Amino acid sequence: MMNTRRLRRKAALALALATVGVTAAACSSSTASSGTTSTSTSASASTSAQAGSGAIKKGLLVYFIPKDTQNPYEVIADTGGEKALAALGGKVVVSSGTVDTAAAQIPSIQAAIQAHANAIVIAGNDPSALCPSLNQAAKAGIKIVSFDSDVTCGSSPNHLFINQANTAQIGESEVSLLAGEIGGKGQIAILSAAASATNQNAWIVYMKQELTKYPNMKLVSTVYGNDDPATSLQVLQGLLSAYPNLRGIISPTTVGIAAAAQYLDTHKNMLPHLTLTGLGLPSLMRKYVEDGTVAKFELWDPGNLGYLAGYAAASLASGMASLTPGTTFTAGTLGSYTVLAPTPGVGPSVVLGPPTVFDKANINNYHF
Repeated sequence: MMNTRRLRRKAALALALATVGVTAAACSSSTASSGTTSTSTSASASTSAQAGSGAIKKGLLVYFIPKDTQNPYEVIADTGGEKALAALGGKVVVSSGTVDTAAAQIPSIQAAIQAHANAIVIAGNDPSALCPSLNQAAKAGIKIVSFDSDVTCGSSPNHLFINQANTAQIGESEVSLLAGEIGGKGQIAILSAAASATNQNAWIVYMKQELTKYPNMKLVSTVYGNDDPATSLQVLQGLLSAYPNLRGIISPTTVGIAAAAQYLDTHKNMLPHLTLTGLGLPSLMRKYVEDGTVAKFELWDPGNLGYLAGYAAASLASGMASLTPGTTFTAGTLGSYTVLAPTPGVGPSVVLGPPTVFDKANINNYHF
């Protein structure tokens, strides 16, 4: 019989692929360290999978450690990783906690070490707290890949970051989208995920830089919903109460923007003077775009992000890719990718591609 953990994961995947709004009820765990694990095993591919100039090893074991196992975005990304390893004749184990904390992810890193995994792909809930455990994994010969949200471990351990899009471009485009809708004037706020989330904080840095181009737009508050629907709703209501003249909200998190859209959908009297945008899943945002609650938002395909991370992990574990800037590896149907040189705060990285802006004209063309 399918166990409760797998049922939870399947429920999350169903939510991610649905075209309805996110529920306001929170899925939480009584302890931060409780985790969920699932395994996907593939048969050997009919032909030898290639990356760079050689073949990927068969039978690779890769641990995918998302921010949590119940976030619809993370579930889709993990599924992309499973697809990649299936094509390569390997096995993926998805393991993490049900809350977005480093403490909830550390047991999964230890499990990967005990299982003698070939690689770990992790979306960091904290930029540095995971580094001692990841360093232990690297010393055990496990290749480390971060995706979605980086870890800033310096040179120990060395790892490759799979960036969903250019970090500066995401922050700048979020502000630009909102400015275009509110005429570049008024009070705005940010509804983010966890306060420690590396990717969220990096985007917010560039949002603030972009705001200097709009002297009549003022960022009055940044609040954190911890990628939990109920918490996101709670801090949103507090935000609206504290700033009754708020003109715009940027929520660069799929859970946060869906929770905010659901609330505004039932409070349409706010829409003439309040605009919501951010990063969201088309499947969760379609209803709100079609009924006019949200005009525009953006994102990349999280399935492709996980797929690219899976190929990167397999290529590193097979010696067919390296962390040397300028080297390339092949990521299946996505084509070839080049490792970029480190920049301040970011080590060797690969960028999936630019985000897509969704609106009424194109949202029905996307189903993730």
